[in-house]
Amino acid sequence: MQKTSDINVVETRVLPSPAELFRELPRTEAESEFIANARKEIARVIFTDDKRFLLVVGPCSIHDTIAGADYARRLAALAKEVSDRVLIVMRVYFEKPRTTVGWKGLVMDPHLDGSYDIASGLRLARTFLQEVLSLGLPTATELLDPITPQYIADLICWSAIGARTAESQTHRQMASGLSMPLGFKNGTDGSIQTAINAIKAAAQPQTFLGINVDGIASAIKTRGNANCHVVLRGGARGPNYSPTHIAEAEQLLGKASLRKSILVDCSHDNSSKQPERQPDVLRELIAQIAAGNTSIMGAMVESNIGRGNQPFPQPKEKLSYGVSITDGCIDWPTTEASIRELHAALAPRFR
Repeated sequence: MQKTSDINVVETRVLPSPAELFRELPRTEAESEFIANARKEIARVIFTDDKRFLLVVGPCSIHDTIAGADYARRLAALAKEVSDRVLIVMRVYFEKPRTTVGWKGLVMDPHLDGSYDIASGLRLARTFLQEVLSLGLPTATELLDPITPQYIADLICWSAIGARTAESQTHRQMASGLSMPLGFKNGTDGSIQTAINAIKAAAQPQTFLGINVDGIASAIKTRGNANCHVVLRGGARGPNYSPTHIAEAEQLLGKASLRKSILVDCSHDNSSKQPERQPDVLRELIAQIAAGNTSIMGAMVESNIGRGNQPFPQPKEKLSYGVSITDGCIDWPTTEASIRELHAALAPRFR
């Protein structure tokens, strides 16, 4: 009989079910309480008149958990110092969308050698999330593969759907069932309407194909996620964080009967893909807030121990410590200075 399926499939590896991974790396009661409270605090900043500023900051991606933990310890100490005005959430990104090809993230290739040991990647991701949470830092990630959330979403406090996938029905359906606040980025063309349509879709009940905690193919029925918001990250036409762009986003959100809550990604096209410009973008947001803007509730910054990025693939032993292998980042001294500057600039809001 002529073969008609799996013609291009060369291997199928069985993965542990989410339930098996939960038993191996269980969430503690203390972690559960912290995550629930962090999600409430994040939602309060996004959707109410809470005057704190939400800052999602950290490495573009986690490729070295030792360096990642080093960064997390530094950020946790600083987060406590500025917590009265700034709510800091650490970027803990394990999946990377690629325009063509490239390293797909710690979950897919944890050994950085093309072996794609996904089972180890899921274990490593879950372990690292628990390490960050133990420091008192809320966690943030971009969810790319629709299966991944079943393994790690219980340890995530805020998540994002990226510019490449905000228009995807699969990701809008997935978002409708997630339990944390979530930001939809505008499209790669800069379209804010793409993100608004995604928010409206994710807020509705959905039914879609997925897996349950036992790893069995299932029809997943959701109630909808009401805690979704817009993330402006620029686009093909350039940055979109100016007062004019913010006003446009406010108008579109109002027309869609959505709360005017905007988080600005200081990286990507908003920094013209020059990571060192991120502090300047943050300063311009602060200036708009000082001038009376009330819709900008937060920002995202790509930051690491070392600045810039480094070529990859290359032998792991040649990689520089704490330097991104994906998008370029600002270094730790610049990050600390920017956060302290943000904290000081927000003082008038709390008088």
